[in-house]
Amino acid sequence: MQPSKETIRFPSESIFDAFFKIIRRWTTIKKPDINEAIRDREVRLIDADGEQLGIVSSKEAFDLAAEKKLDLVKIAPQAKPPVCKLMDYGKYKYEQAKKEKEAKKKQKVIVVKEVRLSVKIEDHDLNTKAKMAMKFLENEDKVKVSLRFKGRELGHTSFGIEVLNKFFDIVSDVAVMERKPKMEGRSMIMILSPKSQ
Repeated sequence: MQPSKETIRFPSESIFDAFFKIIRRWTTIKKPDINEAIRDREVRLIDADGEQLGIVSSKEAFDLAAEKKLDLVKIAPQAKPPVCKLMDYGKYKYEQAKKEKEAKKKQKVIVVKEVRLSVKIEDHDLNTKAKMAMKFLENEDKVKVSLRFKGRELGHTSFGIEVLNKFFDIVSDVAVMERKPKMEGRSMIMILSPKSQ
């Protein structure tokens, strides 16, 4: 009796495939051509102040950049002839990074917090959940209020609407009803947003 030969099977995406995918991504994110990397014969040159200097040979552009102690950066490679600008590339990169950082600071990330209720919730528990929702709303977060129906409760959705309306009455000082109570599967969902928005 011969021993059975087992075949080795690799996953559909091997480690090597993943590695080469990453390498491809790195190479596709291109930085602009700078100084000696510019191989075109002629370029349309723009001064550091934004003035157009016309179409010049690459050698003239390099000489002008060296004379002004600036970098020659290709800003529009697809144009014919390509457009190059005289600039301090290190300073340009720094300012771009600074602008991106400022833009991120100004972005407000909207967070949706969830509060879960039930049809048979007691008043004390409802008030506790409402206080929790009010804290979320004061932090400029949206609140998703979900009420799940169990078993036969699904036949009496009007009770769910009553509970959600009672909940909204408690938080109405700080909240606006963005979406009225609506059934989604076995749950009734209401979305509240802060009044300040």
